[in-house]
Amino acid sequence: MTDQVRKLVALLESGSLAERRDAAEKLAQLESDARSAAVPLVATCHTDDEQLLECATAALEGLGPPEESDVEKLAAVVERPSLDVACWAATLLGRLEAGAAPAVPNLAEALGAHPEMAVRQRAAWALGKIGPAAAAARDALAQAAESPDRRLARLAREAIGRLN
Repeated sequence: MTDQVRKLVALLESGSLAERRDAAEKLAQLESDARSAAVPLVATCHTDDEQLLECATAALEGLGPPEESDVEKLAAVVERPSLDVACWAATLLGRLEAGAAPAVPNLAEALGAHPEMAVRQRAAWALGKIGPAAAAARDALAQAAESPDRRLARLAREAIGRLN
């Protein structure tokens, strides 16, 4: 993590609301150079402040895949009830593709049990991006492929097709 990113993360985590917004906006401008801030940005998505959420989302959109060292931390939050936090954790794990293999159990659990359909859909997508390394989630994906939610069922079927 560069000094600039470290300082912005410190503000993001403990600054005033205005400082947090500004830090998220500056991280968004850094795009992939801010990838070491992925976990704090995901945590920031658990906010009631729309402007802060918008800035954190913009930073996450331009981030690309996170660092592989963040897999465990992202896996730990993918099952949280917060829609934005869990969706972004699953998205970042999917961006890591096979590098996110250690998160397969967490993604499979989110796929089957998360209260938010959008998170379940994103977990299916992420498992498909992980590919053959997600084979342990085959049963969860097969169950999701039978979902009455058409998008979830389609994403699960696509993910199953990528397991081989």
